[in-house]
Amino acid sequence: MRIYFLLFALTAILYVDRAALPLAAAAVAREFDLSPVAMGYLLSSFGWLYFLALIPVGGLVGRLGAYRVGGMGIGLLSVASASLALAWSFGSILVGRMAAGLCAAVTYPTGTRTIRDHVGDTRWGFATGVLHSGSLFGPAIGAVALTWMIHAFSWRMAFVATGLIGFIWLALWVGWHRQHGAQGVPPGQHPDADPSQARLSKPAGLLSVMRSPNLRAIAVAHGGAGFSTQLFVAWLPGYLQMEQSLSITETGLLLGGAYLCAGMIVLLVLKLSDACMPADLTRGTRRFWVAAALFAAGIVASVPLLDHLYAIVLVITLSLAACASAVSLNLTLINDLTTDARDVGLAVGFVSAVGNVFGLLSPIVTGYIVAATGRFHLAFALCGGLLAAAAILLLALSAPGPRADTAASFDAP
Repeated sequence: MRIYFLLFALTAILYVDRAALPLAAAAVAREFDLSPVAMGYLLSSFGWLYFLALIPVGGLVGRLGAYRVGGMGIGLLSVASASLALAWSFGSILVGRMAAGLCAAVTYPTGTRTIRDHVGDTRWGFATGVLHSGSLFGPAIGAVALTWMIHAFSWRMAFVATGLIGFIWLALWVGWHRQHGAQGVPPGQHPDADPSQARLSKPAGLLSVMRSPNLRAIAVAHGGAGFSTQLFVAWLPGYLQMEQSLSITETGLLLGGAYLCAGMIVLLVLKLSDACMPADLTRGTRRFWVAAALFAAGIVASVPLLDHLYAIVLVITLSLAACASAVSLNLTLINDLTTDARDVGLAVGFVSAVGNVFGLLSPIVTGYIVAATGRFHLAFALCGGLLAAAAILLLALSAPGPRADTAASFDAP
């Protein structure tokens, strides 16, 4: 059970850290007399190096292992976050947030590789759901705790707290690895692979990853889910306040409940997917679950047709849960298809990088749509269309079964 807590806390730390500056934005802007444009740069700066570092960090996880890379990354993330309590200018905050984003790139490659090495393959889906559910429970819990801290003390204490949480996780991570680090699947082996063939294989490079039909399909699916997820993160509070006339407090309570419910749904879906998988995971059966989750998430396109607030919140909660389930299933599918454990980190880095491209574009595209139309209707419809297209492309582009034309470990059982 301890490994599940560490996986959950790993992504919860990431998303609590990401939420810290938005929650403190008003106080920071007042103290340093920052314009909305300047705050916009600060709020987006976390993602700049995070996106660029995903593939290199994934490669490092393959070479050095999840324990070293994950521990070093979270340790440095904690330092970068806590250092913002000493910020004295716009520039110091900008550098601190960029450094935090760079270090946070270890999260998903580390988590997915840890699942591969230390969790039985019949529980990979549930373990990945636990990993990704931190992105849902983390903001819900962190928003309440950090908001109280900012009001009770100051915005600087919020960053001290995020840094301290990271150091606590690091201590638990080191302690757990000392007890269990030698266990798990040996490098180069898949539970369904021939060990003698695995020892002869070499890790795939980035070109092999990018050439894999399966990983390209998974990346497209990740992009569709990423676009909608970031619309929820960046614009859903504004939608509820602008079009549904909710107060900040009402918005926070509704969103907190939506994220908590979505997190529980994700765990149930991933648990069920494990129970329904065939013995040979390399067949890629889980891709049908990913496609189903993407189609289900497309229900968000119906939001403009609804009049009642609670119906709208229900649909958004279900879409949010389906998007998070698709992401979790997608990451599990990488483990299912990857015959060499050393390739997992790089594959996750590549897929996450593509997903983040869509995620970075989502708030911008939505902003233009709202500016042009004054409503969010077209943005929700666009999300629904992209989710359906991602599901169709996943099924069309993926190529399960033996492939003699590639040396990558992602396309051959």
